[in-house]
Amino acid sequence: MKILLIDVNCKYSSTGKIVYDLYKRLNADGHEARIAYGRGDVIDEPGIYKFGLDWETKIHAALARITGKNGCYSPKSTARLIDYIKEFKPDLIHIHELHAYFVNHGVLLRFLKEQQIPIVWTFHCEYMYTGKCGFAYECQGYRSGCGNCPYIREYVSSLKLDRTAKLLAEKKASMEGLNIKSIVTPSKWLADKTKETYLYKYNIQVIHNGIDTDGIFYPRPADPELRRQYGIGEKDKLILAVAPNIMDVRKGGQMVLDLADTMQDTQFVLVGADETKRYSNNVQLIARTKDQDELARWYSEADLFIICSKAENFPTTCIEALCCGTPVVGLDECGTKETAPEPYGTFVKVDIAGDADVKYAATLEALKAATSTQLERGLTAEDIRKFAVDSYDNRVMYANYLQIYFAD
Repeated sequence: MKILLIDVNCKYSSTGKIVYDLYKRLNADGHEARIAYGRGDVIDEPGIYKFGLDWETKIHAALARITGKNGCYSPKSTARLIDYIKEFKPDLIHIHELHAYFVNHGVLLRFLKEQQIPIVWTFHCEYMYTGKCGFAYECQGYRSGCGNCPYIREYVSSLKLDRTAKLLAEKKASMEGLNIKSIVTPSKWLADKTKETYLYKYNIQVIHNGIDTDGIFYPRPADPELRRQYGIGEKDKLILAVAPNIMDVRKGGQMVLDLADTMQDTQFVLVGADETKRYSNNVQLIARTKDQDELARWYSEADLFIICSKAENFPTTCIEALCCGTPVVGLDECGTKETAPEPYGTFVKVDIAGDADVKYAATLEALKAATSTQLERGLTAEDIRKFAVDSYDNRVMYANYLQIYFAD
């Protein structure tokens, strides 16, 4: 079978790693798989094509902010992708992410509709059933067609104009008539939400994200040198947080820093932060890294992994930590807690009356208690890793996708 995988990234970032894993396994099994992606470094490997033009992506992003319309520009990049599809003639296209300013998804979907190429589409966020938002948070506007967006300045951001009602109507029209075999979501949370939208009529399935549990994400030996490099004592408790742009409001980096202020006897490492900034002595900031081995060393060295995102689908960082034998604590938001069920994770959700400051302080206290709860369980790295490998090895993910690819 000839399969084309389409995503914003390739090889790097959570979705980019998933796409690359599928590509490698499909080709190893005798299929002909290719990747077409829109952003990031050019990857010089057979069958991998970056169709997105960086200069056009920048223009697309600027126009989206000015006009309030996203996914409506990038004509040259979109034409390059369509030409690539015509040349490859895939039997099936597996779409992942189409936002992030690199493709005109209306033009692309119109072409796919004309060709009636079978499609598997993995939703990694809520973008395809909202006007523009990757995550709707508490907003229910998409149920009635969007408009009056309360998050107009959040990604995908507009400086002023609210075109969300028009954009959602256009998405609905673009999706109508496509040859969609299945919509896949990594979390049950997102599957349940998708079933409540205009997409309810499609076959919606859950396939958890998978990662390389053998070559990269496995428990590493204790690393005193890594600790010494950052002034962390060998016996210090270490809590790790990892996210691209971790100080973004959605990623919750500030909450991790505020928690660190209340736990001065514990060391905190944040990967994905501005390392030139300085906070308290028990906080180490590290820039975002593409070095997966370095990440695995940090996951293995940590006593706990913490995630304080306001919204996530099925965060790959959590399963990377688990595969390295490290338990998880964090906020019970969206699909996050599905990654680490008890006893491998402890998640908190604070629902109390009062103003935002009161709730925030209560959340910090609950997170502090969750760290104690998780540490007191005394799980071994072997126990945690066994659960993670059984659930999240990319071979499991691949086998589940194969069933969909070849389903009648």
